[in-house]
Amino acid sequence: MNTEDMALSLFVDAEYSLKEAENALQTKSYHRAVRRAQETVELCLKSALRLLGVEYPKKHDVSAVLKRAIIGKHIPQWFSENIPRFALASKRLAEDRGPSFYGDETLAKPPASLYSQKDAESAVEDARFVAEATKKLMDWWKKRDA
Repeated sequence: MNTEDMALSLFVDAEYSLKEAENALQTKSYHRAVRRAQETVELCLKSALRLLGVEYPKKHDVSAVLKRAIIGKHIPQWFSENIPRFALASKRLAEDRGPSFYGDETLAKPPASLYSQKDAESAVEDARFVAEATKKLMDWWKKRDA
């Protein structure tokens, strides 16, 4: 399996997670929407990094490596201009990952009580944005080799 295949595999999983996030939002399972949105963003950004030949960290927030990774890389300007937004989404959603799974034990609150419709909508919107940009990057990547 080559780098492009690995990137595509990660992206396919990200698309599946995005569908789950959208479904969770529709069914008002807001904590699950946040959780799946986080997975979407993580997998998309790791897919983009893999495509660019950058080894990504084995952690949920890839914002720091993403910012460093684009230096000196030949990537479209529209993608590099959005790195701050991608990084912010990665960092914010990675912070929500644990609570969206386990709740807040110090407050004795389950995950479902921690997230509102607005939280879920924002998370899913970020996930869609990152997924669309990653798809566009993958299409650009394929065309540049053609």
